[in-house]
Amino acid sequence: MVSPAAAEAAPTMGVKIVSAGVAACLADVITFPLDTAKVRLQIQGESQISSGIRYKGVLGTITTLAKTEGPVKLYSGLPAGLQRQISFASLRIGLYDTVQEFYTSGTEATPSLGSKILAGLTTGGVAVFIGQPTEVVKVRMQAQSHLHGLKPRYTGTYNAYRIIATTESLSTLWKGTTPNLLRNVIINCTELVTYDLVKGALVRKNLLADDVPCHLLSALIAGFCTTLLSSPVDVVKTRFINSPQGQYASVPSCAMTMLTREGPTAFFKGFVPSFLRLASWNVIMFVCFEQLKRELMKSRQTVDYAT
Repeated sequence: MVSPAAAEAAPTMGVKIVSAGVAACLADVITFPLDTAKVRLQIQGESQISSGIRYKGVLGTITTLAKTEGPVKLYSGLPAGLQRQISFASLRIGLYDTVQEFYTSGTEATPSLGSKILAGLTTGGVAVFIGQPTEVVKVRMQAQSHLHGLKPRYTGTYNAYRIIATTESLSTLWKGTTPNLLRNVIINCTELVTYDLVKGALVRKNLLADDVPCHLLSALIAGFCTTLLSSPVDVVKTRFINSPQGQYASVPSCAMTMLTREGPTAFFKGFVPSFLRLASWNVIMFVCFEQLKRELMKSRQTVDYAT
């Protein structure tokens, strides 16, 4: 039996971190084919040395990949993706409320927009430095193809970590940290702050109760806003991380090469799968995150109440 007060108990920092990690991993497993399609579309046209396959649209890319390289290829890099969510999403999402409270220092009854943005900047930045190696491996595993004589660079996730560290350098595992930092600062601030603001407005104006429909709508709106703002940085990040040594002198060089060779639209390659992936990922993650927090706190309070 759980008392009414216990059921409404605020989630602890540990509960938020665990809930965020589990919810993010579940969302990644379900939406990973969309992420792989996004990466393939983003690197298309980057090099003359390619598999010869042209991808068209989200479903076309997924179908082509499944037919030419096998359905399993859609999940290439998933272990690194899950490692990324455990080390990255659990921190950037799980610590958001705690860091927000730190910035308000108890001086504000309702956290201001500034404290929300600062919290998003802080948790996003810290999470990127910790999780960047998993991002590098994930992108490279998703990008590689074995078609038309192209020998895959890596045979598996842990093989990729080893080869990158030994044949390039250990620092290569943090390659693309700058664009990824910029991308994730944009994503974290836009995603979490938009979700927070929209959910708060819906509940405050009594349009929706603080439950699944409210969480779903807030996540969809946050997903669209985030994709729109982060797409150019996301494409540059993917191109730079996937590039062999020497192809681009720097991140700005990568961006300028894209602009001169492919035009401004290159920065929005893979926009549709990016939105579909991020919107669906947001819906699954935020809905699961909110429910997990509640259930874990109920379970914890039940144990405390019983003892």
